[in-house]
Amino acid sequence: MDTHTRESFKGECSNLLAEVSVDWRGRPCKPNKHGGMRAAIFVLGIQAFEIMAIAAVGNNLITYVFNEMHFPLSKSANIVTNFVGTIFLLSLFGGFLSDSYLGCFWTMLIFGFVELSGFILLSIQAHLPQLRPPQCNMLSQEDHCTEAKGFKSTIFFMALYLVALGSGCLKPNMIAHGGDQFKEDDDPKHSKKLSTYFNSAYFSFCFGELIALTVLVWVQTRSGMDIGFGVSAVAMALGLISLCSGFFFYRNKPPQGSIFTPIARVFVAAFTKRKQICPSSTEMLYRSENTNAPNRAVGSFRHTNKFRFLDKACIKVQDGSNMNESPWRLCTVTQVEQVKTILSVIPIFACTIIFNTILAQLQTFSVQQGSSMNTHLTRSFSIPPASLQAIPYLMLILLVPMYELLFVPTVRRITKRESGITPLQRIGVGLFTVTFSMVAAALVERRRREAAVGSEKQMSIFWTAPQFLIFGLSEMFTAVGLIEFFYKESLGGIQSFLTAMTYCSYSFGFYLSSLLVSLVNKITTSGSNSKKGWLSDNDLNKDRLDLFYWLLAGLSVLNFFNYIFWSKWYSNTPPSSSSQGGGGRTLKDNEVDNIHV
Repeated sequence: MDTHTRESFKGECSNLLAEVSVDWRGRPCKPNKHGGMRAAIFVLGIQAFEIMAIAAVGNNLITYVFNEMHFPLSKSANIVTNFVGTIFLLSLFGGFLSDSYLGCFWTMLIFGFVELSGFILLSIQAHLPQLRPPQCNMLSQEDHCTEAKGFKSTIFFMALYLVALGSGCLKPNMIAHGGDQFKEDDDPKHSKKLSTYFNSAYFSFCFGELIALTVLVWVQTRSGMDIGFGVSAVAMALGLISLCSGFFFYRNKPPQGSIFTPIARVFVAAFTKRKQICPSSTEMLYRSENTNAPNRAVGSFRHTNKFRFLDKACIKVQDGSNMNESPWRLCTVTQVEQVKTILSVIPIFACTIIFNTILAQLQTFSVQQGSSMNTHLTRSFSIPPASLQAIPYLMLILLVPMYELLFVPTVRRITKRESGITPLQRIGVGLFTVTFSMVAAALVERRRREAAVGSEKQMSIFWTAPQFLIFGLSEMFTAVGLIEFFYKESLGGIQSFLTAMTYCSYSFGFYLSSLLVSLVNKITTSGSNSKKGWLSDNDLNKDRLDLFYWLLAGLSVLNFFNYIFWSKWYSNTPPSSSSQGGGGRTLKDNEVDNIHV
């Protein structure tokens, strides 16, 4: 048996395993015992508890870094920003490990304990004075605070990035593992079930965020950060208990080796044969070595004309010679379509970055905006500005069930789709709606500034509620639609990795926010007689935050039209003239052949 035949045989065996979801013993799953919402409920449990734990730490971390570890304010802000960005970037690593080597369940279990150890170490450091720099009198001009250095600093960053590593690797796998519990098996209601699960997952996320931003932040404020970190550790432990409780009910997709190898082979093979001419008929393209096996690469998806240069990777040089060709020179149509899918979803992913840039403003400038307003609900009780972030989640806990129970059935009668609207349509609605969040923020900020400067009156903090409410509504469409889109469009074996891309959008959105602030300050300073930019002062009454909000609203409108272009480009892919079947764009699990060789 030559090398290429042996490699193809290994690939076919791998795909046969991938077609069958297995239980905890590695045996094929039983439809009446494994999977379904009964199994997914345990995944929803760890998702709620994990976001509860990480959100409580992340939203109040700057208080601990600045007040207890005594890092300068600018450095403290960078520490928090780097921490959040690292979490989302590490989601790619978690998705890669899961799809390639460990599988979703074991990836979640291992890194869940990594995250738990980070919370415990943070709690120990916050509790023991010898692990923190000495307290200082902030009122004394002679007493200067000394920031944490050496061993104390090492312990802090070790704990912080254990949390980041654990949370980052957990996030994409919670979504993917929950989705894996719903096997398609030609079920006409599969799309509806999957959409219901993603809505339930987002409800679980909102519930965890709401508890974190209210109860857990209150515990941190009243009882100390050591108790607060300890409560986060308890929440994480409860999440792991929930995960392990469903051990006997899960459908598990076996890992299939490195997901990057077959992708790299397509590019190498296409480059090697770059001088070849793409055939007019797809029947001339290489499909499978196994002539006895059904041609699973066609019949349920269309061979597309996007990125046709990649089709050169599966051109047969001459009849009969393909048996001796290296897998790095000859790929199957299915492998090429997998790479095409990954390339095709990148523009959709890029269109959500502006959306998350707006989210960054709501977590920074809008909180600062609320700090300069009247926060008193009664004479004796005031609302912490950071708790404004709980407003959208409080609303979403009500809206998500209404969306599933009222909106979807109503729209289903019109569109004849089980999920009501497609994931791409759902993302579009969110990207359009989020513009009005920045419009509301700009109008409120202008009125607040005029009132503060003209009459020195403080507006009520509740005037900022509309911008948070509108963003919450738009996030229900965009965030859930994006996750559903990536999961459904991904081919067999890369669901976790592509789902992780949704979290990278958060990182890029926050990084773009920092870049925009710097650029706006630089541009407006150079064109201003006062030599001060829109956001260069530490006083919002002197800054022009309202103009910055209007800029973001304008960018959001442009981004929406950009998204319309790319979503139409993605949806209106013409099939090649000779392709068979006109079904869906993606492959089903039982129709993937030789993806991972």
